[in-house]
Amino acid sequence: MFHKYTFKLVGALGTILQYGCVTHCALEYIGDFVVCTGPSMEPTIYSNDVLFTEHISPRLQRMSKGDIIIAKCPSNPQQHICKRITGLPGDKVRHGYTTYTVPIGHIWLEGDNNSNSADSRIYGPVPQGLVRGRAVCKVWPLHDITMFTTKYVQQE
Repeated sequence: MFHKYTFKLVGALGTILQYGCVTHCALEYIGDFVVCTGPSMEPTIYSNDVLFTEHISPRLQRMSKGDIIIAKCPSNPQQHICKRITGLPGDKVRHGYTTYTVPIGHIWLEGDNNSNSADSRIYGPVPQGLVRGRAVCKVWPLHDITMFTTKYVQQE
């Protein structure tokens, strides 16, 4: 009798482990949900908005100007940032009276709220290897569900 329940328990644990592995792989390599905090992307994204992000485009380095991305912060690797790509490798980006050329393997990131955003204007071009995901849509709050399309407009 004890033997019978042991096999059922081991079978159930095996099933849970399999589902856990599949879930981990899906969240790590396909996409996940991110809660954004801070005012740097207002009015597009507000604090506590939840985004669905996909991880395939950054891995294939198929990002475009205007994409909203989640990346590790270059100045604090314990923190993640949510910014918009405004410059790709080889692009010339003007900030004030200075023009920067984005090096190969890097991108230029800026928040939509220029007056309240720590971004590439402070820490320079960001290595593409720090990019974790590309925002696909805002899923929370429910009354403000939004699909993000690439619509980049150069801001003067």
